[in-house]
Amino acid sequence: MKKKLLSLLLVLTLAITSLVGCTSSNGDAKEKKEDKNASKTIMFTDSVGRKVEIPANIEKIAPSGSLAQIVLFSVAPDKLVGLSGDWTDDSKDYVDKKYTSLPVFGQFYGKGDLNMEALAAAEPQVIIDIGEKKGSMKEDLDSIQEQTGIPTIFIEATTANMSECYTKLGEILNVEDNAKVLADYCKTTYDTTVETMKKIGDKNKVNLAYCVGDTGTNVIAEGSFHSEIINILANNVAKLNDPSSKGNGNEVSLEQLYLWNPDVIVFAPQSIYSKVGSQTEWQKISAISSGKYYEAPSTPYNWMGFPPSVNRYMGMIWLSEILYPENFNYDLKEKTKEFYKLFYHVDLSDEQYSKLTKNAIK
Repeated sequence: MKKKLLSLLLVLTLAITSLVGCTSSNGDAKEKKEDKNASKTIMFTDSVGRKVEIPANIEKIAPSGSLAQIVLFSVAPDKLVGLSGDWTDDSKDYVDKKYTSLPVFGQFYGKGDLNMEALAAAEPQVIIDIGEKKGSMKEDLDSIQEQTGIPTIFIEATTANMSECYTKLGEILNVEDNAKVLADYCKTTYDTTVETMKKIGDKNKVNLAYCVGDTGTNVIAEGSFHSEIINILANNVAKLNDPSSKGNGNEVSLEQLYLWNPDVIVFAPQSIYSKVGSQTEWQKISAISSGKYYEAPSTPYNWMGFPPSVNRYMGMIWLSEILYPENFNYDLKEKTKEFYKLFYHVDLSDEQYSKLTKNAIK
């Protein structure tokens, strides 16, 4: 009897040992498989035709500039390892604290203050540039990639094709579901605006000027990358031979504004919106004398597109409503809250909305 019992115990011991061994072996195999997936790469062809090898599973990303930062923040905020530019103090009320504490390493274009060492230290798996194609872009991106040793790609994004940009980002960052929501939003907003404006017709477009700068006499001219939504929704009276694509636009005289005599003026934030109503020289312009002038909301980003990123879609909705309320008939508060939730991940309060639009609606 004892021999039978000992034999049974021996069999059970061997069985348990074998089972544990199999489990350990399976665990090792699973771990090796995960390691293999983590190191797997794919070949990505960016919007300037560069073929770049990037990780198949990307969890850490960095923007090359402010335009890219806004787009990446909207679609994959938790993958950001740093920022190209810090949030303003006002903006921090509209952004979760975990994102305001991210390190800032500057931008390649624009200010040109990109700190390569700080960028490399953040250890992103890929650096992403988004926006307008530039002549030297291939060489510029190759330079960043060579200096940092980090794959660097460019995805073109305009107001017309932003949905395609989101679709590509969804694929390479494995955030297809969220990217689709944002892509659909951009496409629907753009298509609705363009189709409605076709019905309104070019002859019935409002004559509008977008004035920036301390004196209000810098304008965003027709043809500038920054003027895309103006050109869609209005007759941009600022028609110049050399439209600047910089954020401060082209400098003109007040006399030139008299000649253009826009029906509506939108002033950039930190311009002279609060003063023009009481200044005699500005009263000579129809938009001012009739009270049809506004200040663009700017938190966390300027609705008119500074930088010219997805914030322009909020500006598109706002301009549509103030210029052609009978044709668009938006509930601006509802649309603003929807946009801020989708793109900035914040539940906008009524108080915040009122503060944002204080000088933007009448």
